[in-house]
Amino acid sequence: MSVIKLFSNQDAIPFIGQVHQKRPLIHCITNDVVQNYTANVLLAIGASPAMVVAEQEVEDFVAIANGLLINIGTINSHSAKSMLLAAAKANQTPWVLDPVAVGAALKYRTEIAKQLLTFKPTVIRGNASEILALSGQQSSSKGPDGLDSTDSALDAAMLLAKKYQTIVAITGETDYVTDGEQVYSIVGGDIALTQVTGTGCSLSAIVAALIASSEDHLKATASACFMMKKAGELANKQQGLGTFAMSIIDQLSLFTTNKDF
Repeated sequence: MSVIKLFSNQDAIPFIGQVHQKRPLIHCITNDVVQNYTANVLLAIGASPAMVVAEQEVEDFVAIANGLLINIGTINSHSAKSMLLAAAKANQTPWVLDPVAVGAALKYRTEIAKQLLTFKPTVIRGNASEILALSGQQSSSKGPDGLDSTDSALDAAMLLAKKYQTIVAITGETDYVTDGEQVYSIVGGDIALTQVTGTGCSLSAIVAALIASSEDHLKATASACFMMKKAGELANKQQGLGTFAMSIIDQLSLFTTNKDF
């Protein structure tokens, strides 16, 4: 087993600065529930979002984008075709696969996710149950909500990373980011992150923005996870979950290389 290294604020700061400097254009083919929230999260961290989904346009847009996110949350036959076309075109574009709710109970989305894997995403970002299911192991979930621990999925994540020569980020109580050899852990966050819609999906978009801004994709991915956990810790939830969700965007917009974490 590889040594697990704790990822810190000092590790993340350079990557936060790079995304502000480069302002990458991120092509998001994501689920209908979170498009607006995801776009605002990307704007908050200094990136430029675009939600281009038409199959007639996705290949052309991938060619001009700096990064790509494919999130299969509300997949249908039309969006699946767009996703596959975009992934096939993204051979020179770093991209993130978010395999929402894959598993034995949902065969269609699981098959599409496996097809997308053949195009070798730069990063796979999912909860523990999704990562276990993608690796062919037994998992427990309630729709998009995973019921497995990230610790239980770490071995599967490392095997998946090696098999597809990719980076796998498992997010939960403790996040783990691995390329199959090195492993970073990211701690912190707040349970309220699991109680509002869009935090996981928008985290995948942050990953896309940070890997588009740096050649060190492993640390860039860990930095994205750090940003979301830290935003969750700092966000205001005194007025309830609605305020908390918006406060996450506030906190992300305040992250700079000078921020005292």
